[in-house]
Amino acid sequence: MVEIIKWPHRLLEPAKTMVSIVPFTRSGGRTLGGIERNIKSDRGFVRITLEDVTLFTPAMRRTWNAIEVQLGGKTGLVAVPAWSFDSAPYASGSREPVAYTTHSDGAPFSDGSRYRQAAVDIQMAAFAPLGATVVTLRLNRASSAAGIRFSYQHGLYKTGPVIEEVSGNTFRVPISPAIRMAIPAGAQLEVDEPTCLCHLADDRGMDLSLSHDEIDAATVDFVEAVDYWNDLALGRVA
Repeated sequence: MVEIIKWPHRLLEPAKTMVSIVPFTRSGGRTLGGIERNIKSDRGFVRITLEDVTLFTPAMRRTWNAIEVQLGGKTGLVAVPAWSFDSAPYASGSREPVAYTTHSDGAPFSDGSRYRQAAVDIQMAAFAPLGATVVTLRLNRASSAAGIRFSYQHGLYKTGPVIEEVSGNTFRVPISPAIRMAIPAGAQLEVDEPTCLCHLADDRGMDLSLSHDEIDAATVDFVEAVDYWNDLALGRVA
């Protein structure tokens, strides 16, 4: 069983996050006029940078150290948050926090925790097979299907402009990158707090200094674990 660490985004929060879809293009060489023609041969992959993660308590440093050891450089797998409240399609038009509530009778779960109630509710309306580049989304509580990020099982995607309005709340949209693992019809998609399965971009990516005042900030680069998705498709991992 592959172990996946989930980045503790509330404890180790960056000052800035950059989430990029890196296109994969090939050049066909230059024309006689000197124009270079490029052909897109793949939907690309994701890179995430967590900039200026500030550590100022022993608990933060212990958590950082534990993640560093567990990842063991570029081989480890980590679900990295891709903060998307800047483009999330909140139904109200304003940023809405994730809510935590109880059962209808006021009782929490047996361990005392509460239900997580997402602010945005979007489902996959039709089966999305492995490798799909167009999907159909059902907006149960959301304002738009275009230009948003969502994740499913830590596979992160960004949508393009609407191709077709299937019904009043159902839309076909292109996505990038291509679907990493099949998504069943009716599956709930994570739009409020999407994540991306990644490796460290560098073996020493979690090096951390210690200043005299014990307040330090570090920037960490991650690259999507496309090797994991490939192995999963080939049945090499469970």
